[in-house]
Amino acid sequence: MRIVRLLALLMVGFPAAVQAHNETKPETPTLTVSETGTMTHAPDTAFVTFGLESPGKVLAEAQRRNSATMGSVMDRLRELQIDKELIQTSSFTVSPQYRPPPKRSADAPPASPEIVGYVVSNMVTVEIRALDKVGTVIEEVLKAGANSFHGLHWGLRDEQPVRLSALKQAVAKAREKAAVLSEALQVKLVRVLSVSEGGHVIRQAAPMARMAMESGAGEAPISLGEMKVEASVTLVYEIAPN
Repeated sequence: MRIVRLLALLMVGFPAAVQAHNETKPETPTLTVSETGTMTHAPDTAFVTFGLESPGKVLAEAQRRNSATMGSVMDRLRELQIDKELIQTSSFTVSPQYRPPPKRSADAPPASPEIVGYVVSNMVTVEIRALDKVGTVIEEVLKAGANSFHGLHWGLRDEQPVRLSALKQAVAKAREKAAVLSEALQVKLVRVLSVSEGGHVIRQAAPMARMAMESGAGEAPISLGEMKVEASVTLVYEIAPN
């Protein structure tokens, strides 16, 4: 009998419990705004990438040529007071060179590829902190034997202060936008529910200078330009009727 009464009580209370569980709080009305802040700053570092391609009938010959010429290039960089810690090999490849296939009739079997030589390629990136030396470095490494130039880009050794300034600007712009929207929508901003940073981007404000690489062309014309540091932020506000 007691068991029957207990089951009856459970049956009565179960629907109420299910109903209470299914009740959900009304969603909090929100307003989301995103903005980007931009700061400009003069670069304080340059990265120059150049290469050396050395051919040879045998691999050892190509390697000797490449090593000898690259040694001259490194000596020249040391004479220009570039620390070895700022010089990095970014690529080193060995490529076999094949004899062009001879003409053959349609029914003749294809000939096996014949290696007739090798090309050893060495690519180096140099970090230059004395920006008045950039043109001289480019000119001197080419004179020392480097036979390919792969580009120049600018950078900041410590970008954190500039990034934080851009982020601070982004937050101020987002708050201003939220205030304008809330006034237009006739609602009030209650509190900030969440803040998310969208990351940052560094751009070159000026196009990369073209390099004068021909012998006797004089020092390469270099234009520093400016760096643009962009940071974005998203704010989510709780709003309420005025």
